[in-house]
Formats: sequence, C-alpha cells, structure tokens
Amino acid sequence: MYFEHVEFDSHEKILFIHDAVSNLRAIIAIHDTRLGPALGGTRFWNYADSADALGDALRLSKGMTYKNALAGLPFGGGKAVVLIDPAQGKSPALLRAYAEALNQLDGQFITGEDVGMTVADVDQIRVHTPFIAGSSTTRAASGDPSRFTAEGVYRCLLETAEVAFGSMDLNGARIGVQGLGAVGWKLAEKLYKAGATLLVSDLDRTKTRRAVDVFNAIETAPEWIMRQEMDIFAPCGLGRILSDESVAALKAKAVAGAANNQLSHPGVDQFLSQRGILYAPDFVINAGGVLNVAAEAQGDYDCEKVMKQVHRIPKRLRSIFDRSKATGRSTGAIADVLAQEILHQVNKAA
Repeated sequence: MYFEHVEFDSHEKILFIHDAVSNLRAIIAIHDTRLGPALGGTRFWNYADSADALGDALRLSKGMTYKNALAGLPFGGGKAVVLIDPAQGKSPALLRAYAEALNQLDGQFITGEDVGMTVADVDQIRVHTPFIAGSSTTRAASGDPSRFTAEGVYRCLLETAEVAFGSMDLNGARIGVQGLGAVGWKLAEKLYKAGATLLVSDLDRTKTRRAVDVFNAIETAPEWIMRQEMDIFAPCGLGRILSDESVAALKAKAVAGAANNQLSHPGVDQFLSQRGILYAPDFVINAGGVLNVAAEAQGDYDCEKVMKQVHRIPKRLRSIFDRSKATGRSTGAIADVLAQEILHQVNKAA
C-alpha cells in the first residue's frame, strides 16, 4: 500500500507512531539522508484522515530533501505530521510522547516548528529530547524562524518582480497574499512598507480584518483571491494551492510565496510557464526558516550569519530563472534538476 502511494518516492523510512495514553498519532517520513540526518518541521494539523496525513508527510519530506540540498545544508529531508483532535489540543503528555518518539530515532530525524506549532511547543518538547531546534531556551537557541523565512521570500519576490516586470519597485503593485500566519503576516508587512497594494485572504477572518486595518489591505475570500487582478500572487498558507483549475483562473503575472509544496502535481509548473506566469519555486525561496533552524541544530547559532545566508537565496533563484530562460524548461523542473545533481554528486563521492 505505502510503496504504491502516489507521493512515495524512494523514501527511506516511514514511521507510524501511536501512544494510547496521550492519544498521540503521528507520522514521520524520512525521504533521503545522503547529505546527512533528515531535517524538517513537524506539522500539527486536523487531517481529514490518516491517508491525507500520510500524503502530506511524504510530499513535504521530499520537498525538504530538495530544499536542504539547494540551501547547501549538510542535512537530508524529512517531515513529521501529528494528527490533532481540536477538542483535545496539544497536551503536555502528547508533546512528551512525541519527544520520546524522536528519541527512538536517535538523531536520524531532527525537527522544528511548522504549521500548528509554536516556539512554546518546541520548548516543551526540547525538555525531553535534543532532536528538535527552534527553541528559545538552549545555549544556541534560534527561536521563531518565521522572520527568516519571510525575509528570504520577500527578497526573492523582489527578484521575481525584476525578472517579470523589469523593476524591483513594488510601489503600486497589486500583490495577493493568501494565508496570514506567522510568515504571511511578516511578508505582508514588508510588502506594505514597500508601497504595494495588498489583497489578502485567510480562513481566519480576524486576521484579514486586522490586515485591512493595519495595511489598508483589500479583503478577499479564499476561494476568490486567485481570480483577482494582481501582479504577483504570494501563497503563504497550506500546500497544493496551484492546480490545473486554479492556475487556469489565476490572474497574476508571477507566483512567489512562502507555502510549501504549492503545486498539486509537477505538471502544474509547466502549465504556469505556458500561461506566461513566472513561478519562483517554493522550496528555493522559503529556505530562510530551515537555514535558521539548521544553525541551531549544528550548535553554532549566529543570527547575523544566518541572515547573510538568507540574503544569498535570491542569487540562487536568479540562476534558476536564467537557466529556465536559456533551456526553455520550467523553473520548477530546473530547481528539481539542480537538487538532484547535488544528491547525485554525493553518490559519486561515496
């Protein structure tokens, strides 16, 4: 069943974890460890069912392999998802049980904050395991990674604007921000300060109403934002937002956002290219957070050093744009090939 799963792609290890006392139900997917131990976040989410959770873990873990490779990190790719009952929430017992599951892997998987997780959760888990980063209490604590992710995405959005429109000037540009979580909000703040007109959507209307007040944004229903006239669409919520249907309706000239795994399937990237929509591959431009967490995991955390690494991400993106233009291949396909080349070099050296 699992080997035939549509999202399975030579994953090295998949663990299903259950603790009856705390009602922990989790899946840890380790995709590739050729570059080093797997590094990736843990997502706490109310999944429709375990099959949905498994697909998310498999898809996201592969994305982490490629993200870490292109970011130049000595880590492989992995991801964990925890199926949360909204009525139960994240109890101390559940977080401890999850920490014990990480201990059983003995460093094969190092995790950090993702959707549905907070620095406070990381701190609680960190009490019981060393295999988590992004805490606020350790000697090399890196804390909330969202500002690094937002900074990298913002700078890559500027790079995307220059390629798409010939200028990094966002004054008056219409930009749609879908998802106003920790990263999406910080990105919106940067875009507002740059003079952009923001169209915003989120499943939580309190966030969009606040954005209207703070950023003079235009509130848009989640199901309609991709149909609005805009220059750049920045998906910053959950993944798979770009499908054949949504791209056919998309009224933007470029896509550059923080969400992981934005494409519902690889062919969507080619469809974007055919429509003349410039796509900034998500696992390239949203690497700021993992760069921050990786620095803590390596025990040598320096905020300024991490930010310098984040500021180099746009150069990597520009090389992908240039190679795409030279070869006629889509930007997502180019990014995949570059990551695979790095992994193949490890095989040759072994």
